[in-house]
Amino acid sequence: MDRLDNTVRPYAWGSTTAIPRLLGVEPTGEPQAELWMGAHPGAPSRTGRGTLVEVIDADPVRELGEATVARFGPRLPFLFKVLAAGAPLSLQVHPDLEQARQGYADEERRGVPIDAPHRNYKDPNHKPELICALTEFDGLCGFRDPLRSAELLDGLGVDSLKPYADLLHAHPEDAALREMLTAVLSADPEDMAHTVAEATAACVRLGGPYAPYAELAHHFPGDAGVIAAMLLNHVRLQPGEALYLGAGIPHAYLGGLGVEIMANSDNVLRCGLTPKHVDVPELLRVVRFEAADPGVLRPEASPDGEEVYEAPIDEFRLSRYVLPPGGASHDLTRATPQILLCTAGTIHAGEHRLTSGASVFVPAGETAEVSGTGTLFRATVIA
Repeated sequence: MDRLDNTVRPYAWGSTTAIPRLLGVEPTGEPQAELWMGAHPGAPSRTGRGTLVEVIDADPVRELGEATVARFGPRLPFLFKVLAAGAPLSLQVHPDLEQARQGYADEERRGVPIDAPHRNYKDPNHKPELICALTEFDGLCGFRDPLRSAELLDGLGVDSLKPYADLLHAHPEDAALREMLTAVLSADPEDMAHTVAEATAACVRLGGPYAPYAELAHHFPGDAGVIAAMLLNHVRLQPGEALYLGAGIPHAYLGGLGVEIMANSDNVLRCGLTPKHVDVPELLRVVRFEAADPGVLRPEASPDGEEVYEAPIDEFRLSRYVLPPGGASHDLTRATPQILLCTAGTIHAGEHRLTSGASVFVPAGETAEVSGTGTLFRATVIA
């Protein structure tokens, strides 16, 4: 096993206290948004043998296993994170694998620089993801029934919102959602800023189910994403609950601390709540316009104590062990690569003593015996 030294990403929306509290260190006063564990070239974990990218590149089959390399190539197919949202993230959606390949190839063909602010596709991969709450965690996930969203808009009593509510009433589900989102994102910015200001005042006055949108408007005044967000399900996860976010599902994280795992990609199409580029035509090509329950996941316990968060994806598999005092040790040896993360207590993993926030990389087939008292998350793949 390799103990990991991980990078904290200081994005502006990050909490100033949540990750330091998890790690048991003093806050710096600066936002600390994401703790990255893995072999993403943007911030690879460091080991005693070099960065995890260098370790894997030196001998992919030894580190990842034959099956993983045959299935996903000579790279770790997932990125594991601790995410600490102190403010809302952008409203966004991710492409499926075919859309990512097409979009990446098109931008490469047109010579769009990889670091251009208007570039949509950084790589030819999809980016399904799963977030598991460590604290209460608020988010927006997937479209709700258009008629429920129309009721929400009508309840604000704002005249300039009436045309949007009328669109939701006038069409079948998929057309209603597409027409409404298109209208919101294509509106004149000055007119939309006025509409958002009126809607914000109404949300503050009414509170209750409108409170999350007032909070969004506080962070993003005048942003069309505030109105677009009213199309989505609001979800509050309790610790241990999770959400799986597949391709085409609009979502935004609003606040809280969680463990996140995703396919190793940077492809994001934004719908709002951001000063960054919003490519409306490409966004509309990628979004799945269908209403659905967000589907809160609770782990499925197995006889050996592993609690698995089932997700319809092979690039990653997330599970959890809650080890009681005096409990038996567990053999976590697998033929696939693993990252083990302690989020509470003290866990012994091989020769490593893991306290909250500490993690190790376990090469494929390497003996992985764990014991102790606390909570351990396990990230691996299905190959």
